[in-house]
Amino acid sequence: MNVLIVYAHPEPRSFNGAMKDLAVDVLTGAGHKVQVSDLYAMKFQPAGGPDDFTDRAFPDQFGYQAEQAAGHFAPELKAEMDKLAWCDLLILQFPLWWFSLPGILKGWIDRVFAFGFAYDRSRSYESGMFRGKRAMLAFTTGAPASMYAAGGRHGSIDELLLHVNRGMLYFLGMEVLPPFIAYGTPRLSAEDKAAYLAAYSERLLNLESTEPIYPAGSETTTF
Repeated sequence: MNVLIVYAHPEPRSFNGAMKDLAVDVLTGAGHKVQVSDLYAMKFQPAGGPDDFTDRAFPDQFGYQAEQAAGHFAPELKAEMDKLAWCDLLILQFPLWWFSLPGILKGWIDRVFAFGFAYDRSRSYESGMFRGKRAMLAFTTGAPASMYAAGGRHGSIDELLLHVNRGMLYFLGMEVLPPFIAYGTPRLSAEDKAAYLAAYSERLLNLESTEPIYPAGSETTTF
C-alpha cells in the first residue's frame, strides 16, 4: 500500500510529530511505502491564487476554478498532486485548531484538491474521481474527550468533523476511515502518551481491515 501523510504542525517535538514519526516507522515496517508532506518544513503556501499556475488560460479576469480546470499548475503544486495520485491511503496529521484544520492544511486541500484533477461537476461522492483510495484523520485536541462527547460543551466530535470527512474526503470519492484522536494532549502524562501511541500503532497495523465511516452509512452523520 502507498501511504501519503500530510503533516501540519510547526514543532517536530510535538505529540503530532511523535504520531507522524510512529506512522512512518510502523507502516514502513509493515511493508508499505510512505511519503510525508511536512507542510511547515516545506514552507507550503496555503493561499491559493494566480501563483498556482505557470500560465493563465484566462488572463483578463482570474477565476480559480477555471484556471484549475486548465491545468497549468506550478511545479510545487503538481508535485503534491502527484503524491496524492500515487497514494492508496491519505493520512492527515494535525492539531485541531478552532474546531477545524490548521490554515496551512486547509490551504493544502484548497490548492491540491483542484477542479479537474480531484473532482468535477459530474464526479463527486459515490462517483468521485478518487474512488478506491482511503483517507483518515489523525489529530490531537487540547480539551479532553468529555468536551467532545454528544452533549459536550464543544459539541460532538462527529459533527465537528463532518465538513472534513464528508465535505472534503468523501466528496472526492474516498473511503473515509474512523479518525484516530488523541484527546487533551497538553495535559497527558508520559504513560498516557505512550498508551495513545500504542493504540495508534495498533490502528495502523489494521488499516486494511478497518471498516470505513464513508461511504458506509454515508447518508447519516453518525460515526
